Amino acid sequence: MPLRPIDAIFFHPERRLYVVYYRGELWQLPRMKIDDTSWQRRRPYNGAMNALYLSSHQAINDPVLAQKLRTLNLPHALRGCTLLRFEAWWETHGFEWLKDQLTTGQSPLAAHAKTADNQSTSSLSHKPDQPNSATDTNTANHTSNDQKTAQAPSTDIFADMLADLADEVMHQHL
Repeated sequence: MPLRPIDAIFFHPERRLYVVYYRGELWQLPRMKIDDTSWQRRRPYNGAMNALYLSSHQAINDPVLAQKLRTLNLPHALRGCTLLRFEAWWETHGFEWLKDQLTTGQSPLAAHAKTADNQSTSSLSHKPDQPNSATDTNTANHTSNDQKTAQAPSTDIFADMLADLADEVMHQHL
């Protein structure tokens, strides 16, 4: 992989559970909630890899867990893809995608996209994840600098994470 493995949230539609792709390892959460309590009770995922689909909602609402997992606001075309397709895309296009995001001044972190969505569309209700879902409410990365400065103080953690990620991408040698 051109970069260290990333964090992403996958959904198993048949068993109705979340699986977190945490830096190259798969961790099954014990319930259909993504929070720090579920993360502490995680266990290794041993099921079928082709049964996992990339969740359309990569932003984590729990502030404690959001500090641990660096999920990205991945391109809409990837939402609902299988784990194997996601890994192939990340190996082939992940570095360039991150570099493009940072070069254009956009934050690749899903936490920043969530904040932008909440500021612009606070009354949206989210539907459950569906493989290859055509409806995705995360249309982020269109925030102005005014909106970014109006974020809650807890987003300073995400700014630090973004700075670390930007530094890593800019100093990566192919």
